[in-house]
Amino acid sequence: MEELKLIYNKLNKLKLSGIAESLEEKIKKAGTERWSYSVFLDFLLTEELDRRGSKQLTKRLAKSHLNLDKTLETFEFDFNEKIQTGLIKELGGCDFIRQKQNVFILGPSGVGKSHIAQSLGHEACRKNFEVLFFDMQDLFEWLHCGKGDGTYRKRLEAVIKTQLLVIDDFALEPLSESQQSEFYQIIAKKYEKSSLIITSNRDFSEWGGCFSNTLLAMATLDRLVHKGIKIVIEGKSYRLEEFKKRTCVKQKMKKID
Repeated sequence: MEELKLIYNKLNKLKLSGIAESLEEKIKKAGTERWSYSVFLDFLLTEELDRRGSKQLTKRLAKSHLNLDKTLETFEFDFNEKIQTGLIKELGGCDFIRQKQNVFILGPSGVGKSHIAQSLGHEACRKNFEVLFFDMQDLFEWLHCGKGDGTYRKRLEAVIKTQLLVIDDFALEPLSESQQSEFYQIIAKKYEKSSLIITSNRDFSEWGGCFSNTLLAMATLDRLVHKGIKIVIEGKSYRLEEFKKRTCVKQKMKKID
């Protein structure tokens, strides 16, 4: 017992709390199953790495602002046969982040653009990338709040430096002059250094309409779409179909009553 106390103290000093957890049980298991020293050591270190990996993933997801329910596992690919399932799952490998590419997910409302974008963000978090997710207007509001409490520069740098920035619902509304300038600054500084995923109801040809400054629009969009990957989703709205199903069920229940 005295030896174990010394071991626990050393593990705590080394911040190896994962190994310290249920150490006696692990020693007994190793003895019962007659593990070699190397197998036992590998078991302890693997558990510690898994624990730390899980802890870091939780931190990355909390920081990302992603909806934790929006994952590739929860997306109903069978709902729409026009969805490019193979390409989306391939993007889940996150090579586009390693290659500093941008991904654009375009299509009408309700086809799953936001879910797919957040799913790819979730996969990036799992692969140790730093991610930030914002609705387009929420991004500017978050930055603007920083002007009030003195954290504007820090927030802007966080957006610029994050390895994957996910922007939902781009080009829904025209950008103000200050927003145009901020957006250009973000895109220019992220250009070929990190990645973005952008969802929009509008095609590329309509994006320039969000800018009153034509030159700024050209400079921004030229950098944005360079080496980009475009995914177009067509088909019916998932939300509308769910609404129809619920309505149909309620009508049937009324008839039964």
